[in-house]
Amino acid sequence: MARQRILTGMRPTGPLHLGHFVGALENWLRLQHEYECYFLIADYQALGDHVDEIERIRRSVFDVAIDWMAVGLDPYESAFVVQGYVPEHAELTMYFSMLTPKSWLDRNPTLKAEMQQIEDEHDTISMGFFNYPLSQAADILLPRADVVPVGDDQLPHIELTREIARKFNRTYGEMFPEPKSLVGRVPRLLGTDGQAKMSKSLDNAIYLSDDAKTVQRKVRRMVTDITGQHPRLQATDPGIVENNPVFLYHDVFNPDTEAVRDLKERYTRGTVSDGEVKDTLVVALNAFLDPVRERRAQIEARPEYVAEVLHAGSERERVIARETIDEVRERMRIVYTPDAMTARLR
Repeated sequence: MARQRILTGMRPTGPLHLGHFVGALENWLRLQHEYECYFLIADYQALGDHVDEIERIRRSVFDVAIDWMAVGLDPYESAFVVQGYVPEHAELTMYFSMLTPKSWLDRNPTLKAEMQQIEDEHDTISMGFFNYPLSQAADILLPRADVVPVGDDQLPHIELTREIARKFNRTYGEMFPEPKSLVGRVPRLLGTDGQAKMSKSLDNAIYLSDDAKTVQRKVRRMVTDITGQHPRLQATDPGIVENNPVFLYHDVFNPDTEAVRDLKERYTRGTVSDGEVKDTLVVALNAFLDPVRERRAQIEARPEYVAEVLHAGSERERVIARETIDEVRERMRIVYTPDAMTARLR
């Protein structure tokens, strides 16, 4: 029995961090052995708000692939695909843009929030950025993916994709599956400052490529009270564990659950310092990141291998992409070969 197919991916706009791992990569590591997986580096979409940073995108395409392999994704088990290497992604996006009402994008809550952030930072929004949910839908439906692993903030995009698939199928006949979303164990990891999202611009992320001293520095400045209502001035002050970013990271990355439980109990009683709790987290995070750093260093030393992986994976997906686009053209009756025209005119 054929395995179900997955398409998921990331925009190449900077280094990957722990939020990417818990929100996506951890899930992908398991899924790569259970599904036929296509992991997409969405360089087209990165242009939507980074068109003036082409070198950053070019560098990040390689960095994303390196980080994927460093955490354990296998490019032979799954396909690493560069969106720009498969032009059928752009063609299907164009067809979907003709099929999709603008109101469907206007009501998308994730797009609304992201547009507000872009306006705050850049004062203007490109049509490419506004249109990126359609590009995501085309990415997913081009290989006819059955399942899409996402963070919880991306769920509106999956519902939009399902709506587009339904409309295409009603209009032109059954062709596309309605993909299901799959949210990981930790839908979202707070930033080190307690903000809801890690980002380079907020300087609140711990990156997969950070060295041990950088991790120590970032953990030591982490906030422990996101409300600001329970300041802890000394170790004997009872502390709050719930929604405490330091303990949230312990829960995700510290495998010694008994030690974490003990820290929580002592913290609420006021018998352990913030420093000890943070230093214990530093040890756990560096134990997690050490093998990632080692693999990353080995892969970085072979840039030609990374390029080969990206070309090979993109070609694997393009075989399916061509089949899909050929069928889309047939169903939409936009095939203009002499034989097709003769058949249409009869």
